[in-house]
Order: sequence, then C-alpha cells, then structure tokens
Amino acid sequence: MIPDLLSTYLLVGLVLGLLLTGIRLVIGPGLADRFVALDMMTVLAIGITALTTLVTGRKEFLDIGLGLAVTGFIATVALAVFLERKETDQ
Repeated sequence: MIPDLLSTYLLVGLVLGLLLTGIRLVIGPGLADRFVALDMMTVLAIGITALTTLVTGRKEFLDIGLGLAVTGFIATVALAVFLERKETDQ
C-alpha cells in the first residue's frame, strides 16, 4: 500500500517537473536556456522510465531509458558544437 502511494507521488512530481520544464522550453529567453530545459526534460523522462521499471517490474523500460540517455547526450554535444561555432563566427 505505501510503496504504491509513494510511487504515485513520485510519478506526479516527475510529470509536474516535466510540464514546468516544458513551459521553460517554450518561453526561455535564450537558445542555451531552451537547450538546458530540453536536457532537463530528458533527465525527467529517464526518471519516469526508471520509476515505471520499478513499479511494473518489466526490464524493457530500462532500454527506453538508456536510449533517452544516449539521445540526450548526443543532443547536448551537438548543442555545444553549435554554440561554439556560432560564437566564433561573430
């Protein structure tokens, strides 16, 4: 009973964080702020997949989390390269 309630609260907290970060992604003042919000959304999505793995006991969700982590890392590296080139062009 208590683990189910705790997992529900954790899931609600993660989804709320995901929604707030999505708002920051849309109204962020700068390009770097938007990409930090996107990276944070990736971290929250990985947390949701990890929590889903714990609740359901299915290990397939770990593969989804791993895929999200790799995609988030590649996106962060691509952003760093993009911002570096943009800075040197000016």
